[in-house]
Amino acid sequence: MRTAPRAPRTGVLSAVVLSVGVVLGAAVPARATAMTPVAAPETPNLNLAVGGQSALIYLPLTVAARLGYFTDAGLKVEISDFNGGSKALQALVGGSADVVAGVYEHTLRMQSAGRHLEAFVVMANSMQLALAVAAPQAGRIRQVADLKGARIGVSAPGSTTHLMVDRVLAGAHLDSHDVSIIGVGIGASAVSAVASGQIDAICTPEPAVTLMQHKGLIRVLVDARTAAGTLQVFGGAVPTSVLYAEAGFVRANPRTIQALTDAIIRADRWIARAAAAEVARVVPESFHENDTLIYIEAFEKVRDGFSADGRFLPDGAANTLRALAAFDPRIRAAAIDLPATYTDRFALDFARRQR
Repeated sequence: MRTAPRAPRTGVLSAVVLSVGVVLGAAVPARATAMTPVAAPETPNLNLAVGGQSALIYLPLTVAARLGYFTDAGLKVEISDFNGGSKALQALVGGSADVVAGVYEHTLRMQSAGRHLEAFVVMANSMQLALAVAAPQAGRIRQVADLKGARIGVSAPGSTTHLMVDRVLAGAHLDSHDVSIIGVGIGASAVSAVASGQIDAICTPEPAVTLMQHKGLIRVLVDARTAAGTLQVFGGAVPTSVLYAEAGFVRANPRTIQALTDAIIRADRWIARAAAAEVARVVPESFHENDTLIYIEAFEKVRDGFSADGRFLPDGAANTLRALAAFDPRIRAAAIDLPATYTDRFALDFARRQR
């Protein structure tokens, strides 16, 4: 196991003393000056669901929680971590979560099913995913068309990893019916599924991709980890990880949504300035998959994909809709009201108050 140099540890490893900027016994940069909430949130106690928090695509959520930005905004956020984004979405639909840290595509899919969700702040604008072939199959599977009949691991059926698989398969005139989709979770469980031969290929986020590359377990077939890679796979810039909620909840709780947005944008800005080693010290050690240097390497690969301001990129929502419609007949047939699926007003309000 390789680890980055760190200060001597004292006390219980899991202790987090945010008030003095100490995380897991290692010093971190002092947090930015706390912002006074504009007004008290209507719903200060929130349940937030996320599908695979250790994935780097959700790093702003973790930073906001670990550096106390939610607390600064007047919120107490209880984070429930699920095996995939579709499971987090189910928590929202089932009423056990108020907000989801998930992928923007879910707002489009749910609107096509008659349920109206609204994304209100962007965490990342790159997919930060790779579709890779397990090493024993690398000689047989050399291109996407060779995946026909393959067992492909995703975090959970219906999650963003599955969405990327569908998109990539469509480019080779295949679809999910031509392969076997298997939910393997993320992180250690995904790595285990590849190492044990349960699957022939996998679509998964960082840092697991870099870890498996170092172990010689995979060969990357389609790379959408960077902003450029996402552009190539999806034909345009797309918003990926966001916070979203039921549209009715957003309307009824504007101060709560503003507080969440403020915290995430502060995290986005901290990530933009932070050194990779600082990021590694802030997140829980369990997110490192037992190798801090690999976590640092993985972060550097995806750094350019994080949002700088929490806003949707021009044409990003339209690009996402076009990409989904290319392989999903339900999306093609639906009269999607695109402006109803996202809003920039909370991010714009944050920017106005910073002037």
